[in-house]
Amino acid sequence: MRVLVAAATGLAVAFAVVLTLTAFGTPSGGTSPKPLLTTVPAHP
Repeated sequence: MRVLVAAATGLAVAFAVVLTLTAFGTPSGGTSPKPLLTTVPAHP
């Protein structure tokens, strides 16, 4: 029974954290206009 209470408490805390982060909205930031390099450049 204690395991079920602990699991329910953990889920409730996780749900509260998600709701709190959602309430703040998306962070004000941007992405870089430069593309990421996916290959290693050739050595000279």
